Amino acid sequence: MKRLLILTAAVGGLAFALTASAAPTNATLTIRHQLRGCHSWSLNGGAFKPSQTVRLAKGGSIVVTDNDVMSHQLVKVSGPAVSFALVTKGMPMKAAVKQPWAPGMMGSMGASIKATFPAAGVYTLKTVAGEDYMAGMKTIGEDNVLHLRVVVS
Repeated sequence: MKRLLILTAAVGGLAFALTASAAPTNATLTIRHQLRGCHSWSLNGGAFKPSQTVRLAKGGSIVVTDNDVMSHQLVKVSGPAVSFALVTKGMPMKAAVKQPWAPGMMGSMGASIKATFPAAGVYTLKTVAGEDYMAGMKTIGEDNVLHLRVVVS
């Protein structure tokens, strides 16, 4: 009986540890230019797609880097409050969005922001793309709208 109690406690502790560590506290998204659809993004170095889903722990954050040939602003569509902080301004360029930037704005190539999710819930975000920094960028088809679903537990 004593062995059964010890085994049960050990299995229960392991299950709790696995559950507690299931949701990471941070993630990265990288936006790139591409020929078909104009742009897409990669979550933590994974496949580039126009829609991504990530799970985070409460208080977790995502750093989004804009390596596209146009500006992007990350905006919340639904869910609890999100806070945005500028991490890097990116490369100085003539066609960059004039500062000060609105929350969630990545106004030049290489700019990055940090979005923090303080409360549990499901967040829906998207990017609003600006104009190309340089003339002559070719794409095929309609431009992708980048969508992000963040599940915070």
